[in-house]
Amino acid sequence: MNIRHVTDLFDEAKRSGRTWVLSVAAPYEPDVLDAIRLASEGGFVKAILFGNEERIRAAAQQAALPLGSAIELVPSENDRETVRAATDCVQEGRAQILVKGLVPTSALFRAVLSKEFGLRSDRLLSHVAVFNCPMTGRLMFLTDAGINIAPNVHRKVQIVRNAVDVARRLGVEQPRVALLAAVDTLNYPAMQATLDAALVSRIARSGVVPNAIIEGPFALDNAVSELAAKKKKRGGRVAGHADILCAPEIETANVLYKALQSFCGSTLAGAVVGARSPIAVPSRADTAESKLMSIALACLLAD
Repeated sequence: MNIRHVTDLFDEAKRSGRTWVLSVAAPYEPDVLDAIRLASEGGFVKAILFGNEERIRAAAQQAALPLGSAIELVPSENDRETVRAATDCVQEGRAQILVKGLVPTSALFRAVLSKEFGLRSDRLLSHVAVFNCPMTGRLMFLTDAGINIAPNVHRKVQIVRNAVDVARRLGVEQPRVALLAAVDTLNYPAMQATLDAALVSRIARSGVVPNAIIEGPFALDNAVSELAAKKKKRGGRVAGHADILCAPEIETANVLYKALQSFCGSTLAGAVVGARSPIAVPSRADTAESKLMSIALACLLAD
């Protein structure tokens, strides 16, 4: 794969010749079903919809999504039953991708992490977003805007590893990772993020995360702007050329994710990785295009 733009995800999935089955928990929003309709028309997905039958049929009608052989509806009584049935469907191999609809994220991931019927592996779960840099158009990645609230150094290494794996799957042979903080210099104990970034980069360079260049701490401007990095004399192989932005905690990543959407009008695709199957977790505020690209991304990351 050689993805240059977020919208290439759809084209690549369409060209693959594969058909993935989506297991969708509580798809009560027309936007989610509209994305599934477009992916189905693209020929690369079928879907099994779990949840309240009346609500699903109403949303499907608004999205002009025909229910039939390619789109199956399985009624369930409540959110707990819905997320269990949807997760079971992937665990049993009837679907390859879990998609979040209108259920609480916490409820979905309780099911995903269940030892009894979940999708947990030996990897940490983390969210990886894909977008195009508003300044240069270059494909970039952001992590973790959705799962790990305040990861420690050990978890940050795993978050970086997950993001590197995604970037490499999409054609970035040796991703450059910038570990973000407010400043580029160590400022401990006032700014724990700077110390964490330095430790993560040192640990990752030892071979724990191969095929990547990992440096930090980085202020955002020095990570993405070659001009800013030169002005501030920020050296290194990542400065001004970061492919992956690794935020110090969820607030920074989530604000940056929403700033790209709200101020720049960026289309972002996102998936949770680290489980035995990728999980598409589109936000209700995401555009229909972002939801479609998130589904395409999850498909391309599935084994």
